[in-house]
Amino acid sequence: MDPNRLRELLQKVAGGALGVDEALTSLRDLPFTDLGFARVDQHRALRQGAPEVVLGEPKTAEQIVTIAREIHRAGQSVMITRIGPEKAAEVRAALPFLTYNPVARIASHLASTPPERKGRVLVVTAGTGDVPVAEEAAETLRLVGARPTCLYDVGVAGLHRLLAHLPALHEANVIVAVAGMEGALPSVVGGLVRCPVIAVPTSVGYGAHLGGMAPLFTMLTTCAAGVLVTNIDNGFGAAMAAHRILTNLD
Repeated sequence: MDPNRLRELLQKVAGGALGVDEALTSLRDLPFTDLGFARVDQHRALRQGAPEVVLGEPKTAEQIVTIAREIHRAGQSVMITRIGPEKAAEVRAALPFLTYNPVARIASHLASTPPERKGRVLVVTAGTGDVPVAEEAAETLRLVGARPTCLYDVGVAGLHRLLAHLPALHEANVIVAVAGMEGALPSVVGGLVRCPVIAVPTSVGYGAHLGGMAPLFTMLTTCAAGVLVTNIDNGFGAAMAAHRILTNLD
C-alpha cells in the first residue's frame, strides 16, 4: 500500500469519517495478494519507499498483465522492467494506462507524483552502446522522484570528454557509472569525486570481455576506494541503490 494512501486512511478513521470495518476492508490485501502463480507484495512501498517492480523478461505477457493490474488496483505505481517492444505492445493493449520507454525497456504508470528527492544524481556512460542500461537506471530514478542528469559517451578512450564536465561530477550527490569493454570509467570517476559511485558493468564488448565479466572484475578490483558494483547490466539495481542514498538526504 502506498504510504500516502495509508496515512489518509488512518486520518479518516481517527476523524470518524471512516469506520473500523471499512478500514479493515481497505487493508485486506496486506501484506500481499496471492494470485496463485505470484504473490504481489503490497507492503513493499511501506518498507522500502517504492512498490514492487515487475521483472518482465522471464514472464509471459498474460502474467505481467495480471500482476500489473493487481498493483494498479491497490492504488500503487506500476513499473515493469526488461520488457521488449513486442511484449510491451501486448501488455499495453490490455493496460492502456501504461507508458513505455523503448530504450530503457520499461513500462510504467505513476499512481501519484512521487515526492521530489533532494540531491543530484548523475548517470554517466563510457560509450553509446551502454546507453540502454544507463536509461534503465535513469528511468527508474525518475519514477521514484529523482531528477537524474545524463552524461553519455565519456569513456576513457577519450578522457577529455569526461574532464570537460568536472563541475557536474563534483556537484553530484551520487553517480551511476555505466561501462562495458574493460570497464575503466567507474575507477576514473571514483578517483575524481567524493560522493558515492555506483558502478554498472555492461555486456557490451567482445572476445575476452566474456559477456560483461571483464568489466565486472575491473570494477570489483578498482583502486578507487569505496566504489560500489552491481551485477552485469543492472541499471535498475544501481538506480535503487542511488534512491536509498538519496532517501537519507530527505
